[in-house]
Amino acid sequence: MNYIWEVVGRQPTGQQPSGAETIQKLCDRMASSTLLEDRRDAVRAIKSLSKKYRVEVGTMAMDHLLRILQSDRTDTEILGYALDTLYNIVCSDEEEEPEENQQKQEDDLGARFTEEFIGEPDNITLLLTLLEEFDFHVRWRGVKLLTVLLKSQCAPVQSIVLVSPMGVSRLMDLLADSREVIRNDGLLLLQQLTKGNTAIQKIVAFENAFERLLEIITEEGSSDGGIVVEDCLLLLLNLLKNNSSNQNFLKEGSYIQKMKPWFEVGDDNSGWSAQKVTNLHLMLQLVRVMVSPVNSPGATASCQKAMFQCGLLQQLCTILMATGVPADILTETINTVSEVIRGSEVNQDYFASVNAPSNPPRPAIVVLLMSMVNERQPFVLRCAVLYCFQCFLYKNHKGQGEIVATLLPSTIDASSISAGQLLCGGLFSADSLSNWCAAVALAHALQDNLTQKEQLLRVQLATSLGKPPVSLLQQCTNSLSQGSRVQTKVGLLMLLCTWISNCPIAVMHFLHNQDNVPFLTGQISENLGEDERLVQGLCALLLGICIYYNDNSLENYTKEKLKQLIEKRIGKENFVEKLGFISKHELYSRAAQKPQPAFSAPEHMLFDHEFTKLIKELEGMITKAVLKSSEEEKKEEEVKKTLEQHDSIVTQYKELIREQDCQINELKEQVASLTSQSETLQSTVTQQFSQMQQHKDQYNILKLKLGKDGHVNSLQTEEQSRLRKKLEELQRQNQLLQTQLTERDSLMTSLVCVCVCVCASESVPQFEETLCISEQHSNFCLKELSSATSSAAVMQTEKSKLQQELQESKKEQDDLLMLLADQDQKILSLKHRLQDLGETVRSSGFLWCVSKLLRLILALDLTFSLRLKMRMIWMQGTSLTTMMMMKRKKSVMNKKELTS
Repeated sequence: MNYIWEVVGRQPTGQQPSGAETIQKLCDRMASSTLLEDRRDAVRAIKSLSKKYRVEVGTMAMDHLLRILQSDRTDTEILGYALDTLYNIVCSDEEEEPEENQQKQEDDLGARFTEEFIGEPDNITLLLTLLEEFDFHVRWRGVKLLTVLLKSQCAPVQSIVLVSPMGVSRLMDLLADSREVIRNDGLLLLQQLTKGNTAIQKIVAFENAFERLLEIITEEGSSDGGIVVEDCLLLLLNLLKNNSSNQNFLKEGSYIQKMKPWFEVGDDNSGWSAQKVTNLHLMLQLVRVMVSPVNSPGATASCQKAMFQCGLLQQLCTILMATGVPADILTETINTVSEVIRGSEVNQDYFASVNAPSNPPRPAIVVLLMSMVNERQPFVLRCAVLYCFQCFLYKNHKGQGEIVATLLPSTIDASSISAGQLLCGGLFSADSLSNWCAAVALAHALQDNLTQKEQLLRVQLATSLGKPPVSLLQQCTNSLSQGSRVQTKVGLLMLLCTWISNCPIAVMHFLHNQDNVPFLTGQISENLGEDERLVQGLCALLLGICIYYNDNSLENYTKEKLKQLIEKRIGKENFVEKLGFISKHELYSRAAQKPQPAFSAPEHMLFDHEFTKLIKELEGMITKAVLKSSEEEKKEEEVKKTLEQHDSIVTQYKELIREQDCQINELKEQVASLTSQSETLQSTVTQQFSQMQQHKDQYNILKLKLGKDGHVNSLQTEEQSRLRKKLEELQRQNQLLQTQLTERDSLMTSLVCVCVCVCASESVPQFEETLCISEQHSNFCLKELSSATSSAAVMQTEKSKLQQELQESKKEQDDLLMLLADQDQKILSLKHRLQDLGETVRSSGFLWCVSKLLRLILALDLTFSLRLKMRMIWMQGTSLTTMMMMKRKKSVMNKKELTS
C-alpha cells in the first residue's frame, strides 16, 4: 500500500493515520486536484480501501465518486475505478462467508448505501448512460453495479429505469455485445430487472428479447448447453409468467415452433449431466407457463393448438415413453403433457392413441396408471400420473366413456390389462394412497357426466370364489364399513358423493342397501377424534346428497323420512355442524387453489380440486334442504311446480328469443354484407366521380384545343343551311319541269293519235294523189331529211358527250360521298369522345338528314340535267316531224286546189 501513502503525501514511518483520515485526505485530493492523473491515483487508492473500510468510504467518498463519473467521462480508467469502488460499497464481499449476524449487518449496510445512491434518480440515469460506453471495464463494471442495486432495492430501481429515456433499450443492447462476459452479466441484470414488473417485461419482450434469447440458447447447445442457457431460460420465465401479453406475443411470433428441437432426445438417455437436467426442467416449465390452467381459456387453447400443430406435444410424448430418462425429468414431462392436453379435445384424442414401445404395445394411459397404483413408485411421480389422468378426462366425455367401458362386462378383455381393471385393483388394494388415487381417478371419469354415472351402476365385481358378484357401488360401501384408514375412507366417500350427486337413479341404488343409511348416521352421530371429523363431514355430505337428489321412489327412504331420521338420531344443528367441518379443514383450502395435486407428503393427500368445487356447490343447498320443515317443503314443492310452469313458459320465450336472435344475426349479416357492398359502391362512385372530374378537365383542355374545329363545325352548319335552301329551290324547279314535261308528253300523244287516224281515213286514190304530190315535192323532202339526219348526228354527238359527262359526274359524286363518309366518321368519333367525357350530346339526326339530302341533290341534279338534254333532243325530233307533216298537209291542200 505504499502508493497510497505516496498519494496522501506521507511515508509509512512513525505513527500511521487511521483509515478514516486517509480516506478523508484522498477525498480532498479527488475534490481539489486539477490534474487528471492525481484524481485517478486518488480514486485508485480509495478503491483499494473500499472493502476494508466500507463504511468510511461509503460515507465520505460516495459524492466525490459520483462527481468523478459526471466530470471525467473521457477517461475510461478513472471511470472503471469509480464504478468498482461504488460496487464494493453497496455489495458485501462474496468471496468470504461471514456468520449469520455479520451477514445481516452487511446486508443492512448495503441496503443503506443503495438507498443513498438511488435517493437521487439522476444517479441511475447517469449509470445507464455509462452503459453506452464500449470500453470493457466501464461497461462491465456498470452492469455489475446496476445488478447489485436491483438485488438490494428492486422496485425503486425498476421505477427509475422505467421512466428513464431509452433506459430499457440500453440494457437490451447488452445482449448484442460480442463479449460474452458482458452478455452473460447482462442476462443476470435483465433477470433482476424483469422480476414482478409487468411493464418492464412488456418493453423487454417488444425489444426483440424472445428472438435474441432463443438464438443464444441455440448457439449454446440448447439443453446440452451450460449455465448461460439456464440464465436465458430463467429470463424467459420472468417475461412469460403471469403476463398474457407476452405469452400472446410469443405465440403470434411463431416462437413455440422454435422450442420443439429442445426436446429431441436420443435412444441412449443415460448419463445426463446435472446442468442438462436443470436446463430441460426449465424448458418444460416454460411450456407449462404457456398452457397453465390459471391463464385465460382462450390463450391456453390457442397455445395448445399451436403445440400440437408444430409437433411439440408429440415430442413430449416421446420423452414420456423413452427409457433412461431421469425420474424428475419424467415427472415434469408428465405434468407438462397433462396441461398441454387439458381441455383440448384434439390433444386428448392424440394422447389416447399414444402407445408405449412394449411387446405387445400398450396404451400410454395404461402404462401410466400402472405406475400410479404401484406403491414402489416415487410419490411425486404417482401424483403426476394422477394429474395427467385428470387432465385427460377434463371436459372429455368421450374419454370418460372409454374408461367406464373398460369396466363393463360386455367389453372386458381377459387377455389384456385395461384402465378400468387397474383402477378397480387400486381402489381395493392394501395401499391407502393407491385407494385414494384410484378413487379420485374414477371420480373424474364420472365428473359432470350423468350417462357414465348410470353406466357404472352396471359394474359387477367378483369378491371370492363361490360367492355371487356384488356391484361396484356396494363394494365401495362395504370397504367403508370395514374400518379402513382415513385416507382410504376419504377417497371412497369422495367417489360416492361424486357418483350419486345429480343422479337420482344412483341415489336409489345407494339407498336400496339397507345397511348404508344406518352406517352413515352412526358415523355422523359418534364422537370421534380429530382425524375422524373429516370422515364425519363427508358422511354428512353423502347423506345430504341422498336427501337433495331423492326422487322419493323408495317408500322407506323418502326425503321426509330421511330428514326425520337425522333429526332423531343426529340433530339438525349437529348435522350442519359436522357438514361444515369439510370446508374448514386446512388441506381443503390448499386443494382448492389449483388443479394440480401438490402435497408435501402422502398423508396430506385428502382433497381433490374438483371435489372442492362440488362441496361449494352442495353445502348450502343441503343445509337448506335439511333445515326445512314439512310445511316449508310443501310450499317449496308448490313454488317449484309454479316455477316449472313458469320455466316452461320461459323456455318457450327463450326458444322464441333464440329464433329471433338467429333472425337478427342473419339480418345483421345481411346488413353487414349490404354495408360492405354499399361501401364498395360508394368507393366506386367516388372513384368514378373522380374520373369524371378528370375527364371534365380533359374535356375543357380538348375544348380549348378544338376551338378551330368548332369554327369549322359552325362553317359546316352554315353550309348545311345554304344547301338546304338550294335543295328546296331545286325541288321547286324539278316540280315545275315535271309539270311541263307531263303536259308536253300528253300533247305528243294526242298528235300521234291524230296522225294515225288521218292516215287510216284517207282513200287509196287520195293516197296515190297525195303520193304524186309528194313525189313532186320529194326533192324538197329529201333535202329536209338530209337536214334532219344531220341534226340527228349532231344530237348523237351531244349524247356521247352527255354520257361522258355523266361518267365524270358519277365519279365526282363518289368522291363527294367518300368525303361525306369521312366527315360523318369524324363527327361520330367526336360525339363518342364527348360522351366519354360526361357531356350530353344531342342526336345527330339533322347531320344525317343533311348528308342524305346532299346525296339526293347530287343524284337529282345529274338525272334532271340528263333528262333535260334528252328532252331537248326529243323536242327537236318532234319539231322536225311536225314540220314534215305540215309540209305534207300543205302539199295535199295544193293538190286539192289544182283538182278543183
